[in-house]
Amino acid sequence: MPQDPAERRVVVTGPPRRTRTGSRGRPAYAPGQYRPRTEIDEQTTLGHTYVRSLMRSQLRAGLAGFAVLVLLVGPLPLLFAALPGARRLQWALLGFGLYAPLVLLARWYVRRAERNERDFVRLVEDR
Repeated sequence: MPQDPAERRVVVTGPPRRTRTGSRGRPAYAPGQYRPRTEIDEQTTLGHTYVRSLMRSQLRAGLAGFAVLVLLVGPLPLLFAALPGARRLQWALLGFGLYAPLVLLARWYVRRAERNERDFVRLVEDR
């Protein structure tokens, strides 16, 4: 069954005549303008600097969490050595006393890491 000429589709190739609008109704980057995502994708020096700043902030959050963990758990062997006969106290402290601070520390770390990533995305997209 032949198609009606009015129903045929025409494919036009060429540069778009309209500029895309980015988030918040602003026009997207025109060719030749600064594009942080392109810098990162093409692994230029500037893109490397952006990624390195994200990695540094994530490392800083991880080291801060690790330092709190060491300060929280590190002195426990000394405390247990000072109280050799208090086995029930030691197990209670390990089982119940550390659980809540470790959960709070984990929540803090996850929120901090997500905030770092959100800030990075905002930096890359809103230039």
